[in-house]
Amino acid sequence: MSWQVTHHMQYPKGTTKIYSYFESRGGKYPETVFFGLQYILKRWLVGSVVTKEMIQEAKEFYNLHFGEDVFNEEGWTYILKKHGGRIPIKIRAVPEGTVVPVKNVLFTVENTDPEVPWITNYFETLLVQVWYPMTVATNSRAQKEVIANNMTETSDTLEKLPFMLHDFGFRGVTSVEVSICKT
Repeated sequence: MSWQVTHHMQYPKGTTKIYSYFESRGGKYPETVFFGLQYILKRWLVGSVVTKEMIQEAKEFYNLHFGEDVFNEEGWTYILKKHGGRIPIKIRAVPEGTVVPVKNVLFTVENTDPEVPWITNYFETLLVQVWYPMTVATNSRAQKEVIANNMTETSDTLEKLPFMLHDFGFRGVTSVEVSICKT
């Protein structure tokens, strides 16, 4: 996340709009199950999420981390005052659970206030956490397809298919939050 702290200094003067997108570039499967963004947004970005205390804490931390003052205190204070601590970004996404061919946009992010275009990519590290639940959902879908194919060959009905793949993964994950974020 260190490099994102300096984004505000890297964009050309006069930049007012940044538009970014998130895609699956490919992998084991030709399609991706889009899943998990709603949890991340509701957990971390809904409502007023910036406070004066958080700004001060971040400034102190990054001053120690970088050994110089690169934290955008002015920008974050602007967000606090102008937007009440709400993050001025717009996120558009395909519906959760949608199966999307790889190399297609899954969601986009753009700033809604021209004074803080750097905010668009500031949350990239948080938003890419959607990869884990998407990977689990995509793998589960592929496993379900194998089960369905085998049932088609060996059974008269797919009626029991919804009960043929059980997830006992909660016992093996590192935290309660990880169990929530997986399907």
